[in-house]
Amino acid sequence: MPDPAPIQIIDEETISLLRCPVTRSRLRLEGDFLIGEVGGLRYPVREGIPVLLAEEARLPDGVESLDAFKARFAAGAL
Repeated sequence: MPDPAPIQIIDEETISLLRCPVTRSRLRLEGDFLIGEVGGLRYPVREGIPVLLAEEARLPDGVESLDAFKARFAAGAL
């Protein structure tokens, strides 16, 4: 039996419309994550659906908490 088709990842047009909810920066797709251009917050893509919740995002190296990230990179704090 053949392997099931991989789940379709988000198309480029849709990605171009999405923004990081914390920094309001553009996102780029890398593997199973959408990564914010500002700050590098990594949002998971699960079964082809982006999960754009700050609490679900992976923090960039060197940032110890979401509050610390927001203090440094949040829209309006730039």
